[in-house]
Amino acid sequence: MKNRKHLILLFSIVFFAVGFTRAQKTAFQDEVNKYRIVYKGEKGPGRGKNIVFITSDHEYRSEESLPALARILAKRYGFTCTVVFGLDDNGFILPGSSNLKGLDVLDKADLMVLFTRFSNFGDEEMQHFDKYIRRGGPIVAFRTATHAFSNKGNAKWGHYSWDYKGEKSEWKDGFGELVLGETWVSHYGTNHKQASKLILEEAQKEHPILRGVKDMLAQSGGYTAYPKNATVIARGQVLNGMTADAEPDKTKELLPVAWVRTYSIDSGPSGRVFATTHGASEDLLSEGFRRMALNAAFWSLGMEKQIKANNNIDFVGPYKPTTFNFNGYKANVKPADLAGWESLIMPGEVVKKK
Repeated sequence: MKNRKHLILLFSIVFFAVGFTRAQKTAFQDEVNKYRIVYKGEKGPGRGKNIVFITSDHEYRSEESLPALARILAKRYGFTCTVVFGLDDNGFILPGSSNLKGLDVLDKADLMVLFTRFSNFGDEEMQHFDKYIRRGGPIVAFRTATHAFSNKGNAKWGHYSWDYKGEKSEWKDGFGELVLGETWVSHYGTNHKQASKLILEEAQKEHPILRGVKDMLAQSGGYTAYPKNATVIARGQVLNGMTADAEPDKTKELLPVAWVRTYSIDSGPSGRVFATTHGASEDLLSEGFRRMALNAAFWSLGMEKQIKANNNIDFVGPYKPTTFNFNGYKANVKPADLAGWESLIMPGEVVKKK
């Protein structure tokens, strides 16, 4: 009888512990899911492959451009695309926020698409990020990803910072320099007043990423960039205006605006990188730029054979991008508000940052 009571007590403890652990896991999952939206494709060459999009920049409305790209790749090509956002304390999307969770999805990702700026993510998220690049996971990086992190005061992850000059000499100038080939240098031309025409590099016109690409215009201004150990596939012609017919600024040379390279961390597995110094919300309205960005995803995954000059690059659902700027963004929007194929990107009203 005594042994029976002990067994009952033991089973009760185990049952309670298991139930408590499950409750903890459920609570954790509910919490991180607030930061993410998933677009799951049903058919196409990308079926069974996972792409993770990480968005949190202060100015260029990546919270709009990345979900738009994710929906195209999911709906039209079958990928499962998870977009992870930086949020405010109330669970609304906050451009530039380092309050970002849910990067555990990188553990099973086949591709990471990055558009962050001066971020300082928490330890748990950085562990997943670090694990991804150490296994040589492929990367598509937009604009401010060259200065994705500003965290040199972080004892554990400070070497990721765009301006790192510490003891880990191989990490000089941080993630951007080591992985993407370039860190933040400067603007090239006047942002918001000078757009850029993207010109294909003559020697790389047959590169798979440029297949079917023509007439690229970027509203976002130029960056100074001289990528290391990279193959430049397009250069930027700075214009004296914001329209495609604006005259070129003859005082500006044609600097690299899109390149490819491979990287590895500590002589580990290597991975493909596509990086561009453009990618703002309105840049996607250029069919040429949008095609290059989508082609880059296929190339980074080693799926060059799936890149066709006439691949469907039409937006999925309504895309009405906000003009990029530092002070105003579509506020009071949660990731869940972007669910499905037909939700507006981006809903809400433009408000000024506090």
